[in-house]
Amino acid sequence: MSRYLIINADDFGMCRSANLAVYDLFEKGGITSATIMAPCPWAKEAAVWAAKNPQYAVGLHLTTTSEWGNYRWAPVADNVPSLCDEEGFMWHESDQFEQHANLEEVRKEINAQYDRLHQFGFTPSHFDNHMGSLYGVATGRFELLSLTIEECAKHGGMPFRFPSKFTDEQFGNEMLDISVPKEVIMGLLEPMIMGAGEAGVAILDYLMPGDWNGPQSESYENFREYIYEKYRAFPDGIIETYIHPAMESDELKGIAGSWQRRVWEYKLFSDPKTLDFIKSQGIKLINYRDLKKMRFG
Repeated sequence: MSRYLIINADDFGMCRSANLAVYDLFEKGGITSATIMAPCPWAKEAAVWAAKNPQYAVGLHLTTTSEWGNYRWAPVADNVPSLCDEEGFMWHESDQFEQHANLEEVRKEINAQYDRLHQFGFTPSHFDNHMGSLYGVATGRFELLSLTIEECAKHGGMPFRFPSKFTDEQFGNEMLDISVPKEVIMGLLEPMIMGAGEAGVAILDYLMPGDWNGPQSESYENFREYIYEKYRAFPDGIIETYIHPAMESDELKGIAGSWQRRVWEYKLFSDPKTLDFIKSQGIKLINYRDLKKMRFG
């Protein structure tokens, strides 16, 4: 089997700096999809742009956490107290969300986020999830994943970012933040993976984001070589890797202490040499619309 790759830009709509980077990367071919954070201030602009540019595959980045210190957002739905911290914003971390979340309030919030962006003429190509909070892997609340797959099916069989296969590398990846033992996850998730297929919800073979735990965090050059080496080692199958690109700005620096990483990701994937490298490895770039066709025809 060949290697097929989706490069998704997460956090579309989080801020203007992210939006500008996503627009540019789509035009340059540096990404194949992106996902919008409906609770965030710049989500409307992102949704309007996506509606006007249907040639690009843009999805919904289901958001139930609000991780930054001073830049925060609240749930879209009304009267969902289990999804709010003591300040009225979404919980900072996935484990906090999983510990407090009421399932029906989660369902309500998923639909409110979809409806908020749909009013701007936006129909997502797929669903994914901010910080993996709906996977349940931080505390073992896998009923959250089951609920999310149900909602994907209800929305016309939305493809969903979730892998059917796991590698040892994934369990050590700090971006995925998996806290539940591998044997527990595999035993509980196999029925859900099968159920996703039966429900017409296309999922990935592998989810393999980059990691910042190493020398790749020390310089742009190190980061570029780390990404190149990671892509060389991709297995056969359908893979997604995701990035969080943003243009350098005072806005971005005010939001994220790790702003430099987002700027490096934008720089690397806007460089035509990166696209040339991916193609030289025999990797075929696809998006989530392609994934749905490949799974279900």
